[in-house]
Amino acid sequence: MTQHAIDETPCTAIPVRDGCQLSARIWQPVDSAPVPAILEILPYRKRDGTETRDATTHPIYAAHGYACLRVDLRGTGESEGLFDDEYSEQELCDIEDVIAWIAAQPWCTGAVGIMGISWGGFNGLQVAARRPDALKAVISACSSVDRFADDIHYKGGCELTESVNWATHIMSWFSLPPDPEQTGNWRDVWLNRLENTPFAAAEWARHRTRDAYWRHASICEDFAAINTPILSISGWHDGYRNTPAKLLEGVTNSPVKAIIGPWNHKYPHIATPEPRIDFIGESLRWWDRWLKGIDTGVEADPALRAYVMDSMAPARTYPERAGRWVGLPDWPAPQVTTRDMPLGDGSLGGNGLSAPVSVTTDARAGEAIGRYFPCAYGALELPGDQQHDDARAACFDSEPLDAPFTVLGAPVLRLRLSSDQPFGQLVVRLCDVAPDGASTLICYGLLNLQFRDGFAQAVPLTPGAPVDATVTLDQMAYRLPAGHRLRLAVQTSCWPLVWPAPGQVSLSLLNGTLSLPELTGDAQSITFDAPRPLPESILREHRAELEQVERARENGHDVIRIRSDFGAYENVETGLLQDCLLEETYAIDPQDVAKASILSVWTRKMSRGDFNVATIVTARFETDASQFRLKTRLEAFDGDSKLFERTFEDTIERNAG
Repeated sequence: MTQHAIDETPCTAIPVRDGCQLSARIWQPVDSAPVPAILEILPYRKRDGTETRDATTHPIYAAHGYACLRVDLRGTGESEGLFDDEYSEQELCDIEDVIAWIAAQPWCTGAVGIMGISWGGFNGLQVAARRPDALKAVISACSSVDRFADDIHYKGGCELTESVNWATHIMSWFSLPPDPEQTGNWRDVWLNRLENTPFAAAEWARHRTRDAYWRHASICEDFAAINTPILSISGWHDGYRNTPAKLLEGVTNSPVKAIIGPWNHKYPHIATPEPRIDFIGESLRWWDRWLKGIDTGVEADPALRAYVMDSMAPARTYPERAGRWVGLPDWPAPQVTTRDMPLGDGSLGGNGLSAPVSVTTDARAGEAIGRYFPCAYGALELPGDQQHDDARAACFDSEPLDAPFTVLGAPVLRLRLSSDQPFGQLVVRLCDVAPDGASTLICYGLLNLQFRDGFAQAVPLTPGAPVDATVTLDQMAYRLPAGHRLRLAVQTSCWPLVWPAPGQVSLSLLNGTLSLPELTGDAQSITFDAPRPLPESILREHRAELEQVERARENGHDVIRIRSDFGAYENVETGLLQDCLLEETYAIDPQDVAKASILSVWTRKMSRGDFNVATIVTARFETDASQFRLKTRLEAFDGDSKLFERTFEDTIERNAG
C-alpha cells in the first residue's frame, strides 16, 4: 500500500452551530486527492494530555490515505465555550457539527469514521445512534451502552466509589487553561472556565435511579437506531468488558464485530497485560472497508474474537496472561452452552441447601477485589488473592474439576433470599481455587436489592419476606484446569469498591442456582499480528512515577491511603512540562458501615518558561444512614499566587439503598 508523506496542523478552528469554535489537530496526506476522514473527539487536551497516544494512531492512518482529526471538546484544551456534563446534548450536537464540517471540506471524500476509547468510545456510539449522514464507520473501545447500570457511577444499582475519583479527575482536567501559544487571551479563558466549572458529582449522585438523565445517550434504549458498522473492543481487565456482547446481541441493522483481549483500560496496541495486537492493522482493515469500499475481509471475520485466559496465580499486576485466541462466527454462539449449578451446603453443583445460609455485612469484605477499571494510574488496581474476601463471604465450592472448564460469557446467579433490613446489596464473585488454596477472581456482579425488579424505581425490601433476585456477572473468557475448583462467593458489601448500604445487613439465602456459560463446542483458533513498533515518545521524564499504599486504624475507622505520583514529563515538541499527583483516603467504621468517607485530591501543574500554573481539586465525600455529603474545593494558581478558589457543597438524601 502506498505510504503518503503527511502534513500536520496543530490547532485548526472548527465552527459549530452556535458560533463556538472547537480546536482540532489535523494530520493529512500530502498532495493527495480527497480522502476519507477519521475523527477522535474527547476532553483530554490534545496538546498536553493525549498527544503521545495520538502519535501511535493518527499519523499512521494519515500515511495510509486518511485525514485524521483529534478535536478537543467544548471548554477543554484549546476549544472555546464551557463544558457542562459528560455526553450532554450540547456535546453530541457539537460532534454532529464537526462531522458535517469535515465532510464538507475539499480534502474529504465526504466519508467520516469516528473512533475513541472510554469517553471517545462512548460518544462515538452515541453519535452513531443519531445517524449523521457522513458517519460511515465506528471503532469504539472500552465503552458502555448503558450509562446507569454499567458505567463508572453505578453498577447493578450500587454506587461505585470510583465515581468520586472520576468527578475529581475531570474537574482537575477541565479546570486547566489552554496553551498560551495557541490562545492569546488564555488567562481570561481560564478564569471563565474556573468560574463555570460544574459540580458534576452532585448531579450524578442526585440521580439514583435509571431516570431520564441516565437514559439520555444510553444507546441500549434503542439499538435499532444504529445503522453504522461498529468494531467494538475491550479487555477482560477493564470495567467495560460487557459492551462487545451487548452490541453483538442488540445491534441488528448494521455489522458489528468484537475483539476482547486480556487488557486493561487502554487501546490494545499499548495495553497491559500482554499479548497486545496490531490494533493499527485491524483498524485499517475496518476503515478501508467502510470508508474506502475496499474488500478487506472484515465481514468474514468471526463475530467475536476473544482471548481465553488460562488460570494463573492471583497478582496485583500481570506483565502477560497466558491463554489463546478463539473466534466464534456468531454471538450468541451455539458452541457456548449453559451449565446449571445449584447452591448446596457449602457446595456448588450438588444438592440444594438444607437450611438457610446467613450472610452478614463485613466492612473488610472487598479489599482484594481491585478497582472498577484498571487504567495504570493507581495502586491496587487488579484483584489480589481472594482468600481474604472469601473468608468474609458465604462460599460455595464445586468438586475438583475432572476436566478443564472454560467460562465464556456472563454467568448468572438466581437467588431466593430475605433481608432483615429494607435495603441490601449483593456482591457475587466467581473464583478459580487452585489446589494450594489460592483464589483468583474470574468475574463479579453487583446488585442493589432495591432494584431487584429493574433500575427505574427503588423498591424497599420487606424485612423477613422472601424475594427473588438475579445477579448477572461480568462477561469473561477463562479456562480452569482439571483439579481446580469453582467458587461462588456471596457477600453484602464490597468496600472500597462500592459505597456501603445504609447500615449492617443480614441476608438469608434460601436457595439459588448459578448458570455458567461453558465453551463446549469447537471454536476457531485465530491469531493477530504483533503490534507495530511504537514511535519514539515525545515526553522527557523529569521525575519517575511512584506509588505508596498505607493501611491504618484511626478513630475507630479502617483507613486506606493511596498516593500515586505520576511523575513530571516534558513534551519536547511543545516545551510544556506536566506534573500530576493523586492522593486518596478511604475510611469506614467497621461497627457502622454506613459511616464511610473518601478524600480524593488531584494536583496538576503545567509550565513552560514564564507560564507556570496549577490546579488542586480536593473532594471529600462521606455518608451515613440517611445522607451523602459532598464537598469539593477547586484552587488555581498562577505562579506562586492563588488566582482562584471555589467551594462546592451538597447534601443528597439516600432514597435508594
